[in-house]
Amino acid sequence: MSPTRRDGLRVLAACVLGGAAPALRAAPGGLPSAADGDSSPAWEVLRARLFGERPMAAQDAVQLVAPKRAPYGASVPVKIVPAFAQTPARWVKRLTLVVDHNPSPLAAVLDLTPALGFAEFETRLRVDQYSHVRVVAELSDGTLHTDSRYVKTSGGCSAPPNRDAPEHIGRTLVRLLEPARRGVAGAAEVTVLHPNDTGFELDQSTLLYIPAHFVRSLAVRWAGAPLFDAELDFSVSENPSWRFRFVPQGPGELHAEVLDTHDERFVGRLDVEPAA
Repeated sequence: MSPTRRDGLRVLAACVLGGAAPALRAAPGGLPSAADGDSSPAWEVLRARLFGERPMAAQDAVQLVAPKRAPYGASVPVKIVPAFAQTPARWVKRLTLVVDHNPSPLAAVLDLTPALGFAEFETRLRVDQYSHVRVVAELSDGTLHTDSRYVKTSGGCSAPPNRDAPEHIGRTLVRLLEPARRGVAGAAEVTVLHPNDTGFELDQSTLLYIPAHFVRSLAVRWAGAPLFDAELDFSVSENPSWRFRFVPQGPGELHAEVLDTHDERFVGRLDVEPAA
């Protein structure tokens, strides 16, 4: 995603959120209320900007799993579950994660390949206020499919990160979550040790805002072939982590390359020898 596009979406989001608040329904006590699958004024504007007037089917190809109420808005677990495996005949080509009411609502855009085996992902997001979290899946045939969950939490974009070990910023960890098997979609994880500063966090020592500094892209390769490329924003939590599946057909290297907003590049590697 180009900086121009990203900056334009942030300006758009500010305008949308500023005008959308009166349209929210009120629950007892004055808190906003909505149901899973609902639309919102913010989403309607973002949808038009991102996807134009393309139709979207609901829940038949992808499902989003997220808590209805999260105790900590800076680390809300979400899981994307597709309805079918990745094959050359039909696969999930792109996933877009949106948090309607975040200062930067476009959290992640993932471009996928059939080599993943299964377009299942888990990560953690920042949610700044009561909001829908959405996923839009674009299939290889060009159709769009969506699902959403309404998450009740707040403060995700202003919670300061842990700064106990700044010397580890950028360390990229690649690991298997289960033994690798030849020809079987196994689970793996890439984690980047990074504060993912949003620009909205207050330094308690200086009482100044901490400048934005976050992971903006992640490229994951298996044996030199692409698995997925991700364009990311600060709506992904501190120490961004992505769980996914891939299909090893033989020995090779699982390779992750990271770029942050300071143009620092980091690399993580793992040699994998799958069992027959």
